[in-house]
Amino acid sequence: MKKAIALILVGLSVTSCTSTEKGAGIGAVSGAIIGGAVTGNVRGAAVGAAIGGVSGAVLGSVADQPGQCYYRDRYGRRYIDDCPRGY
Repeated sequence: MKKAIALILVGLSVTSCTSTEKGAGIGAVSGAIIGGAVTGNVRGAAVGAAIGGVSGAVLGSVADQPGQCYYRDRYGRRYIDDCPRGY
């Protein structure tokens, strides 16, 4: 029951956030869960939360910019640019 109440409160707290904030929050939570599950310790969960938070913020910021898309160059660097025509 406590878990259900906690999930409801977290869901309500995210409803007034921007897409960037929502993306960062969801990414951090997902990263922490995956990092903790894979490594089995708190350090892995913390690293997963950091990586997930940054990735989620980048993806969420694209959602705030209509007509902008998220790309990766041949070196693996991420960048945002105009979407192709008709997209």
